Amino acid sequence: MDERQSVLIVDPSEETREVLQTALERRGVRIFSANRAKQGLELARRHHPDLIVLDLELDDTAEDHCDRFAEQSHVNHTPMVMLGTVRRNKNELPYGEFVAKPYHYGPLIRRIEELLRCSGESPPVEGGEG
Repeated sequence: MDERQSVLIVDPSEETREVLQTALERRGVRIFSANRAKQGLELARRHHPDLIVLDLELDDTAEDHCDRFAEQSHVNHTPMVMLGTVRRNKNELPYGEFVAKPYHYGPLIRRIEELLRCSGESPPVEGGEG
């Protein structure tokens, strides 16, 4: 079994998927990618990634697709980074972070790495020494 952390990238932009995939694979992260929400949902169900990067402006991102990703994230405690041009309020995005377009890849990749580090930390053991 592969013990590396994994990220699911769901974005219609081939450039975005390739840049993020190349940068994160160099850091030892396993990548799953999709260019449509429906395909991304299937990959999320099958692989249970440690983090999901989701473009909110996918052609097939109907309201119910966003809800399904949020439900998937909430059930599995999977952090999400959502990319979009229109700033969403926190009530619309209860399970993740919003990154406004246009964005620079460097800060986005650093934020993804930070979220992966946080998700990879083991919770403290109750009653343990430390």
